[in-house]
Formats: sequence, structure tokens, C-alpha cells
Amino acid sequence: MTFFARLFGTQEDPREQWRPLWHRVVEEARDPDWYRMCGVADTLEGRFDMVTLVLSLAILRMETDEDLAPHTALLTELFVEDMEGQLREAGIGDPTVGKKIGNLMSSMGGRLGAYRTALAAEDRVALADALKRNVTMSQEDEAEALAERMIRLHKRLARTDAAQLRAGEFAA
Repeated sequence: MTFFARLFGTQEDPREQWRPLWHRVVEEARDPDWYRMCGVADTLEGRFDMVTLVLSLAILRMETDEDLAPHTALLTELFVEDMEGQLREAGIGDPTVGKKIGNLMSSMGGRLGAYRTALAAEDRVALADALKRNVTMSQEDEAEALAERMIRLHKRLARTDAAQLRAGEFAA
């Protein structure tokens, strides 16, 4: 979508069809059980880690469907838009926002790769190790519990059809 099309509203922003999924990702990442039962630190860093974890799972699910896979970039753009807003709200100015977003995206890419590899191999030890490296934990010995819950969410997303996913619904 061109800048002028967005500015003058001549076309709908294609990201809008993915906003329900983005909102569901954030909602899931804020579920208190991730923090209470899985040892994720209830801090700004821990909450960011959970958003990237759930977003990674949503992207991995989208990658398994040839109709959804091309749209992972749109979901990622919603993540970037939200993170940029959060940084600006925190008082980070224009000169450094781009660099910080670049760092966040690099972090996101590394996590996505680590999670993809461990989940594809169904390797719980590798997944727990990736979580220890990438998630701010209040109790490090809880990484296994976090890995188990992550695997359960990954399986729920695998059972979620494309229409449900687009609507921001996860299978039970």
C-alpha cells in the first residue's frame, strides 16, 4: 500500500485484517498464568518476551498454511507499529526509535528461529534452553514449565483453522 493511498484513505490497510490476531497475541501474552505458573518475570522485559513468544507461535502457525504464510509480514508490521508506539510513549525520541526497533526485530528473528527449530524437532530440552536464553524469568528453574505450556499453545494453534486465526480465535 502506498503512502498516498493510506494518507487519503483510498484503500483499506491490508494489516487491518490481521489486527484481531494481533490483539489476541497480546491478550494471550498478558495471561497471568504465564507469569504466575511458568515463572516469567512480570516486568516490562518479561511482558515483551511473552509477546514475542506468542507472536512467534502465531507466525509459525501461519507459515504452515500457504494462504497465510505471505501475510506473516503484515502481522509483524503490527508488532512493529505497537512497539514503536510503546517506545515513543516511554519517551524514546525519533533519533533512536529506528535503532531500537531494529534491535527488537533482530531479537524477534533470533527467538523465532530458536523456537522453530526446537518445536519442529519436538525437543523439550532445546526449547527450555532457548527459553532460558530468551525469556526474562523470575525463577529460572521454571523454564521447563514454560516450555510445556508453550508446546500446548503451539498445538492449539496447529488445530486452529485459517479463518479462526484471522479472527483472532485460538482452538481450545
